[in-house]
Amino acid sequence: MCENVERKNMQAVIMAGGKGTRLTSVTKEQIPKPMVRIGKKPILEYQINTLKENKITDIWIITGPLHEIIEDYFGDGSKWGVRIHYFIEQQAMGTGGALFFLKQELKNDFFLLFGDIFFDIDLKRMMEFHQSRRASITLFAHPNSHPADSDLVILDDKQRVNHILRKNEPRIGYYKNMVNGGLYCFHACVLDSILKAGYLDLEKELIFPRIQIYQDVFGYISPEYVKDIGTPKRLRTAEEEWESGLVKGRNLGRKQKCIFVDRDGTLNRYVGLLADAEVLELEEQVPDAVKLAHKKGYLVIVITNQPVIARNLCSLKELEQIHNRLEVLLGEQGAYVDAIKFCPHHPDKGYPEERTEYKIPCHCRKPEIGLIEEAAAEFHIDLSNSYMIGDTTTDIRTGKNAGLKTVLVQTGVAGRDGKYSDKPDQIARNLLEAVKMME
Repeated sequence: MCENVERKNMQAVIMAGGKGTRLTSVTKEQIPKPMVRIGKKPILEYQINTLKENKITDIWIITGPLHEIIEDYFGDGSKWGVRIHYFIEQQAMGTGGALFFLKQELKNDFFLLFGDIFFDIDLKRMMEFHQSRRASITLFAHPNSHPADSDLVILDDKQRVNHILRKNEPRIGYYKNMVNGGLYCFHACVLDSILKAGYLDLEKELIFPRIQIYQDVFGYISPEYVKDIGTPKRLRTAEEEWESGLVKGRNLGRKQKCIFVDRDGTLNRYVGLLADAEVLELEEQVPDAVKLAHKKGYLVIVITNQPVIARNLCSLKELEQIHNRLEVLLGEQGAYVDAIKFCPHHPDKGYPEERTEYKIPCHCRKPEIGLIEEAAAEFHIDLSNSYMIGDTTTDIRTGKNAGLKTVLVQTGVAGRDGKYSDKPDQIARNLLEAVKMME
C-alpha cells in the first residue's frame, strides 16, 4: 500500500509518442497524433489547458517520432503557465517503458494520460477519490457509446478494480458498460517495480499485477467527458461535441442537469416483476431517446424500485445481470446510461420466501427520494433543472417530492397504477417524445 500525502504542486505525464496509425488519413504521417486539431487547437493543447485549470503545472511529455513538432509548438510551457519537460523515445518502449527514466522526477501522486484522449474533467475530484482510497493506481471509469470495442473495468462494491476485460477477450454473459478512459492517478511507489529500461506494457506489467497482488487499484466512476479520438469518426464526433458546449458542460465542477428515468415500463417493456435477464427487452426508440438526452446535455440516471430482492425472486447478482443486459442492449445501438440506482427494499411483510433483512421501511424506495439525493450529491446535479420520467403515478410523486419537472409516458402502466393523485407536468407517448419536449 502506498502512502499518500498532500501536494500543492501536482505533476502529470502525457504519453504522446504513439504513431496513430488509425488516424493516418488525418495526420498524413506529417504530425504526431496528439497534434491533431479540434477547432483551432491541437488535442494536446486542450489537455495542457485542463491540467493548468486544475493547478497541475509540472508536466512531462513522452514523445517519439516527429517530436520536434510538439517541442516547437509548446516549448517550455511558459506560454500556457506550466512547466513542460520532454522525454524522447529513441525506439518504441510500449505504453510504459519511458516511466523507468522518470522515476527520480515523479514524486508521490501524479496523473498519467494518453495524448489521444479529449477530455474536460474535474481532476481535483478524481485525485481526492484516489487519495481517500489510499490507492496505488486509480483509473478513470465511465460508460461510453461503444463498449463492445472498449476495455471494460470490472469493479467491486467499493470501486476496487477486480479485472480489466480487454476488448479482444471473449465476453460470456452481460457486462456493465464501464470503460477504462485512459486517464490515471498513479502513486510514484508503483514505479519501483520497473527494474530496468526497455519495452513495457502499462496494463500488463504495472496495472494488472497491482490488481492481482496488492488489490489497491480503484476505478473513479464519472459521467464527465473523456473520448478516445483514435479514429476519424470519433475525432469528428469530438469536434461536434466541443462546438456544442457538451464537453465543458459535463465537467463536474459545474452544475449538471439530469433526466431521472424509471426502468420497467419506461426503458424496458413492463412484464411485472422482472427476475430473469433474458426476459428484458427495450421499449421502442429508447436508445434514440437516451442519445438525444445526452446530446441536449442531460445526464441519464435510472431510478428503480426492485422488490424482487426483498421478495427473494432473484439475487443481487442476478439483478446485476439484468442491469448489465440493459446496458448491453443500449450499447449495441450506441447509447448508454450514466448510472443505475435501485432500491432492494419492500415494506410489506408476510411473503413465505421473503428476505427479512430487506423488508424494512427506507428512504430509497420511490416515492421517497433517497436515490435521487444520492445521485445529486455524487454528480453535482441541479434538481430544479432536471426531470423525472416514468410510467406510474409513483414516478410522478417521486419527481414532485424531489422538486423535479415530471413527465408521464404512455408506455408500460401508463399511469393506470392509480396510487397517487399527482398530475405530471407533461404527458408523452414514449421516452423519445418526452426527451424531445425538453429544452
